[in-house]
Amino acid sequence: MHAFDVLGDPVRRRILELLADGERPAGEVGAVVQAEFGISQPAVSQHLRVLRENGFAIVRAQGARRLYAVDPTPLVEVDRWLARYRRFWEQRLDALGTELARGRRERRSAPPASEDGVGGPAGSGGQP
Repeated sequence: MHAFDVLGDPVRRRILELLADGERPAGEVGAVVQAEFGISQPAVSQHLRVLRENGFAIVRAQGARRLYAVDPTPLVEVDRWLARYRRFWEQRLDALGTELARGRRERRSAPPASEDGVGGPAGSGGQP
């Protein structure tokens, strides 16, 4: 199964989000996913199995519990694929950052408005 086929499912993406915060017991993951998506425990187990079989999650036994964690290896493949498209949004994000910084500089350099409404940006004073 291709990485994007695995990540295309909202339940599996949510499970990965939960695991990204650290290792979690299968029961805890199941409880969250069942509450949010209204699916059964066996359905959650199937999603965990898909993640595990496709290399997105690892599991280790701790007594009777199964602890799941993210395996970042397939995410490297996803990141590599996205790299060729990243330029489309990074340039825009850089431009947005520049505009935000410019706006902050302009606000800092603008004279403060006085209590009678005089001062500050043109047209905002108390004069008709």
